Amino acid sequence: QHVSNDEEGGRPAWDNQVQFLLACIAYAVGLGNIWRFPYLAQTYGGGAFLIPYILMLVFEGVPLFLLELAVGQRLRQGSIGAWTKFHPYLGGIGIGSMVVSFMVGLYYNTIIAWCFWYICNSFTDPLPYAKCPLTDNNTAYVEECQNSGVTDYFWYRDTLNISPSIDDTGGIVWWVLICLILAWTLIWVTMIKGIESSGKAMYVTATFPYLVLFIFLVRGLTLRGSGEGVTFLFTPDIQVLSNPQVWLDAATQIFFSLGLGFGGVIAFASYNPKKQNCQRDALIIALTNSFTSIFASIVIFAILGYRATLKYEDCLDGLNLSSCDVQTYLAEVSSVVTPLFDLGLKGSISIAGYDAFLTEKHGSVLNGTTFHNLTECSVEKNLDEGASGTGLAFIVFAEAILRMPGSPFWSVLFFLMLLTLGLDSMFGNIEGVLTPLNDMGITKKMRNEYVVGIIVIVSFLVSLTFVQGSGNYWLDVFDKYAGSIPLLIIAFFELTTLSWIFG
Repeated sequence: QHVSNDEEGGRPAWDNQVQFLLACIAYAVGLGNIWRFPYLAQTYGGGAFLIPYILMLVFEGVPLFLLELAVGQRLRQGSIGAWTKFHPYLGGIGIGSMVVSFMVGLYYNTIIAWCFWYICNSFTDPLPYAKCPLTDNNTAYVEECQNSGVTDYFWYRDTLNISPSIDDTGGIVWWVLICLILAWTLIWVTMIKGIESSGKAMYVTATFPYLVLFIFLVRGLTLRGSGEGVTFLFTPDIQVLSNPQVWLDAATQIFFSLGLGFGGVIAFASYNPKKQNCQRDALIIALTNSFTSIFASIVIFAILGYRATLKYEDCLDGLNLSSCDVQTYLAEVSSVVTPLFDLGLKGSISIAGYDAFLTEKHGSVLNGTTFHNLTECSVEKNLDEGASGTGLAFIVFAEAILRMPGSPFWSVLFFLMLLTLGLDSMFGNIEGVLTPLNDMGITKKMRNEYVVGIIVIVSFLVSLTFVQGSGNYWLDVFDKYAGSIPLLIIAFFELTTLSWIFG
């Protein structure tokens, strides 16, 4: 067995420092970097959001991350054992971290199950959410799908089979149940020997998302409209900085993105040599995490810019126009507009100027010419349709992939990336439960694979709540309450204990 050769002896250790850094980076870089940060940057003034984000990284993220790394590395214990060494009563901090890791792991692995479902459905051409299904008598498309949109219908009906409310369970969705069994089995196999097995898996799972993001970046920048998407993302709106909510969301994003308060960071650091440079590690991991968020935002909005451009062209098609014909169309109707408004711009009316005119004259007819409201067709308007979380990944981005040539390949690649990001976070969540149990001696007489198996089975049974028709409602409840306020309370006591009580 690979164990550390220090004075305490017998404790497993990372094979090398690179493995530890990959584990921590993989744990920190999760789904929130892909579907939460881009949404916040878009919502709060684009490039202006980076100002509070970087400040919170410096004054909140790095110090807290260094604190947890130092505690785990110096005391070589999981969250419960480490805080009990300060004082027996402070073991509650560790218990809180362990419970939060367990509860977050429940619904996080359900998201991995959804990724499995989308991957399995991506090996068809066309993709199953490429068009609405037909009715039972094959005479028309399903009305619900036509009203909601094909990717929305596939997500809410064909994937979740969602019930009308949380009170209506809707029964078990068997295809999601199979995917959930597969997801928990994968966790058990990769965690069967603790960090000895999961550490080796992270060589693949930690680096694969970066490879996929780079591939998507290269492909996305070759699509028309990608430049508009990236420009829209980072166009700064300094005025939003006067909104306190911007600063609160920046602080929250840093906090949750680094995985603070879960106990996973303490658990990973506890397998380090005592004299490893944890200050350097904290900076490397925190900066890599923030770089990934910005890099992922560029990739996401390059693709969304392509989607928005296509939707803009579809809108113009509805007006019997195309993006190439807009200026021609304006030139044709300028012979009607010019005498009325004395513009003197026949044949060269700009789209921007024409939009203002058409806003007033929407739907009117002058001299037999119908004026259309082109302000309804806008790339910026399409990009401004903000979405985050599962809505961004499984609906909006799925629609963008659908419009890309070779969409099945890109679909497999994207959801495989989400799956590996989820797995990396799950390794940290499970380790945040497993390490404290081992350190307390509860599992001392049991082999590690049996302990992991028990954790997986209990977690699977509880997470059956999420594979019902009402499962998505319950997942939202867990997401909003299990991993939010409890983490803030845990971090508060970590700070006050270490910085103010013990110095």
